[in-house]
Amino acid sequence: MSTSEPALPRLLMSSASSGNTDTGTSPEEKRRIGGLARYIFAATLVRSADGGAVVAIVLLATANGAPGWVAGILGASITAPHLLGPFIARRLDTARDGRKVIAVSGALHGVLLGAAALLLPITGGLWPAIPLVASGAFGPMITGGVSSRLPSIAGPGLESHRRAQSWDVVSYGMSATLGPAAVAWITATSDVLTATLVLAGSAVLGAGAVLVLPKQAPLHHTVDVPSPVGALRVIWRNRPLRRTLSLTVTVAFTVAALPVYAVAVAPMLGAPAAAGTLVAAYGIGNLLGAAGLILWPLRGNADRLMSLLAVVVATFLTLVMLVPTLATSLAAFGLAGAANAIFFAATLAARSEYSSAETRSQVFIWVGALKIAAGSAGTAAAGAAIAYAVWTPLALAATLTAIVAIVTVVDRSRSRSLKP
Repeated sequence: MSTSEPALPRLLMSSASSGNTDTGTSPEEKRRIGGLARYIFAATLVRSADGGAVVAIVLLATANGAPGWVAGILGASITAPHLLGPFIARRLDTARDGRKVIAVSGALHGVLLGAAALLLPITGGLWPAIPLVASGAFGPMITGGVSSRLPSIAGPGLESHRRAQSWDVVSYGMSATLGPAAVAWITATSDVLTATLVLAGSAVLGAGAVLVLPKQAPLHHTVDVPSPVGALRVIWRNRPLRRTLSLTVTVAFTVAALPVYAVAVAPMLGAPAAAGTLVAAYGIGNLLGAAGLILWPLRGNADRLMSLLAVVVATFLTLVMLVPTLATSLAAFGLAGAANAIFFAATLAARSEYSSAETRSQVFIWVGALKIAAGSAGTAAAGAAIAYAVWTPLALAATLTAIVAIVTVVDRSRSRSLKP
């Protein structure tokens, strides 16, 4: 292989062929590798815009003299409408070419974000919330909606799917880091309006990249695609998907306590400015956990793995609460991030493997939208709980995660015993 090949496809090819003694790569495998490389590029671009939008808008509102409560409402105007995403997701399951649906959603997300950024210095107040709400409604399409395209790109075989899902976790991790980092860097070198417009441009560019992803075969015209509410009923009646939703929402709710805890505990560790470093350690651990999965994909039943990994997350949340020094706290935050990345990969596998073709997109988007809502609620709950004691949010978080994991184990055992 030529050394001039791009690094990402080279790594993809290496990971795809690991364990094979034959160093040759078939044309079909090369096409899959190229499709996955394009997927990661497109997904990271559009998700970076979504990941950095709240930071950018809050900074822009503050820079234009808006009071804190206005900045907070404008920031929430991007995240809260994610709950509306499932109600436009059915179009993705019924479209002849789902790439166009995602591309239009990504482009609108970027254009509306840019419009809000340009409007804010002119009007001030809450008027920019109108385009922000519309922009946020398309958020699930460029998170869960993009992920729903992955099974058709990954190729045959469970291991290929699990490895591709690991790359998807890397994309989420990079986006969550690159979006806010880009805002910080561009704001420092230029201004926050420019940073916000760059994010908006990233969403539009990523939308164009979605159009060159491999096309997924449309559903047969006789297939009955359920309504958004019907898809939610399907999730709840399908025991593995119900457990997927319950565990995903619970872990999102509980790990949201970590940034709040970091701010509160940093002064107690003798480093009041270390809160950002602790959160960064969590992010680094998340990326390292996802990278490890590329080399060693998850094996086994995704349903059982989720319960087990939720217990692991609860264990590391407890560890974060117990360690006494800054160095050990950094390590514990990193381990919690790695555990959450591996858990997230298991939930992606479960969404893909337990949903039918006619509901897959809506399953991805419903679970993703409720996960984001749970994360927001978890941050608010942690802020309220920390008034009692600094350890209270993590103690409650670890306990809740462990309880829900045990409930899913019991539910799985009952479902097996009910089978004839």
